[in-house]
Amino acid sequence: MSAFQNATVHNKKNPYLGYVYTSFQERATFISHSNTARLAKEHGDTVLARICGSIAADEKRYENAYVKMVEKLLEIDPSDAMLGIADMMQKKIAMPAYLMYDGQDPNLLDNFAVVAQRVCVYTAGDYADILDFMVERWKLEKLEGINRAANKAQDFVCGSVPKFRKLHQRAEEQARNTKLRTVGFSWIFDREVAF
Repeated sequence: MSAFQNATVHNKKNPYLGYVYTSFQERATFISHSNTARLAKEHGDTVLARICGSIAADEKRYENAYVKMVEKLLEIDPSDAMLGIADMMQKKIAMPAYLMYDGQDPNLLDNFAVVAQRVCVYTAGDYADILDFMVERWKLEKLEGINRAANKAQDFVCGSVPKFRKLHQRAEEQARNTKLRTVGFSWIFDREVAF
């Protein structure tokens, strides 16, 4: 077991995990609501566009607050903050939608995720962009004065961006090579959506 893995095993109660998670999650929801607003506007639904735009603006404010909190944690406790960031990235941050269930479709989240990827509401590329943004914003590549485990964590996080970019490329390629299917979503009255 590496020093980083050993540290994260013993670091399950790291109080910084929540701040790291919400920094990432708020940016992801900002992106998805902004993209939904854009699509709604393109398709003539100005009310939905306004609602999603308003939600996106709130998500952006929340993101800014949490990102600044993590910046401060990196300043006052860089090793444990870096371990917290790496721990969350190792777990591959799942959005709260993983609990989504409509009582009908056991594959609802998977189907929804594929549709979101296809219409560019939220993609694997967005995930990589968020991680890239966080690495740059928090200056993780330049972080100094950290212990050995945090140094390994730093290498892991900073090296993850290219891996997620490759995943995004594979997802796009797979989408291009996959025959379109349809699925009905209960919240739009089981209307069939191609994906």
